[in-house]
Amino acid sequence: MKMEKFVVLRKSQSLPPTFASFGSGRSTHLTHSDAITNVEEAELTTQEVGDLRRDPRTKAIAPDMPHQLIAPMSQDDVASNTLSDNTWGIEAVAADTSQYDGSGINVAVLDTGIDPSHAAFNGMEIVRKNFTDESDDDLHGHGTHCAGTIFGQDVNGKRIGVARNINKAIIGKVLGQSGGGTLSITRAIMWAVDEGANVVSMSLGIDFPGYVAFLTEQRGYPIEAATSIALQAYTANVNLYSQLTDFITARGSFGEGAVLVAAAGNESRRDDYEIAVAPPAAGMGIISVGALAESGNKYSIANFSNTQCDISAPGVKVVSARLGGGLTAMSGTSMACPHVAGVAALYAQRQKDNLNWIEHTALIAKIIGSGTYQGLTDTIEEEDAGTGLVKAPQ
Repeated sequence: MKMEKFVVLRKSQSLPPTFASFGSGRSTHLTHSDAITNVEEAELTTQEVGDLRRDPRTKAIAPDMPHQLIAPMSQDDVASNTLSDNTWGIEAVAADTSQYDGSGINVAVLDTGIDPSHAAFNGMEIVRKNFTDESDDDLHGHGTHCAGTIFGQDVNGKRIGVARNINKAIIGKVLGQSGGGTLSITRAIMWAVDEGANVVSMSLGIDFPGYVAFLTEQRGYPIEAATSIALQAYTANVNLYSQLTDFITARGSFGEGAVLVAAAGNESRRDDYEIAVAPPAAGMGIISVGALAESGNKYSIANFSNTQCDISAPGVKVVSARLGGGLTAMSGTSMACPHVAGVAALYAQRQKDNLNWIEHTALIAKIIGSGTYQGLTDTIEEEDAGTGLVKAPQ
């Protein structure tokens, strides 16, 4: 009987938590009050999938689709003496004039890992977990660059980090040389929240073309059938991320939630066509981020930036930490996402200072509400940039 690998999000009401599973599955759990949510992996038949969908405890079920980093559109090494005191992104989001620095806030980066020896992370508390089958360290540089933008220390006197004084960096390596998958990323999200993350940054997305290719090349399906199956899996994954975000938001009522921020994707070519935000950024409750570029004394939407994002941030020629030391400039919505994650840490600090706790629904609204069209080119529409350029609290 034919079986496929699925990721299942299930909820129960029994305490203490139990780990009863099915098929060949394994489970990870999140808890708050009297609710338990498990992410389970299982090899399932079509009948078992139907049975689970009818089970009221099942919140979502989706095929384990391949994910990949949202690869930079360009990368150029940068001599530190060519920079001003701040990167242009730091000044654009007004982090340089904010009285907040991320103190007391924990930030998670789910990416290709981090270069812990880089000067940008000197003296920081870093908690790491590897969800891939390769080295714990960053072998690509993407995760190191994104982490630098969120909380990196100054490099040779140049400021690259939005929130330079966070309490703890939580680094989940979810993407290796061969990418990652739905299961590893959902487990990493849950792990990050269990580690106390207040903000989770994800510059990654579903590899839809790769999944279609797998179905045609490995399974022998005709392209029409493969595309249809991939589309069904894509929709199921959006629902899975949305349901998981709902649960994490609910945990916020108990002081244990997190704000999830994700890159919108680089698939658009705005001269010819525009592509909508891809998962996980497409999930409800996840802040999706588009990319802006400098355009004279204003900012324009990057040609590659996907449409229908929630908010936008600097994403072209963004200077941050380079793998192995020094600085490098990268372009992509991957570079915009950590600007918003950093600003989210600043707003979380302000909320915590004022209320002595973090109310995540209000925090999400405050972050998205900070967006402004002041300084953006007149041609940018809401579909392009969401609420506009994210701004740090002053």
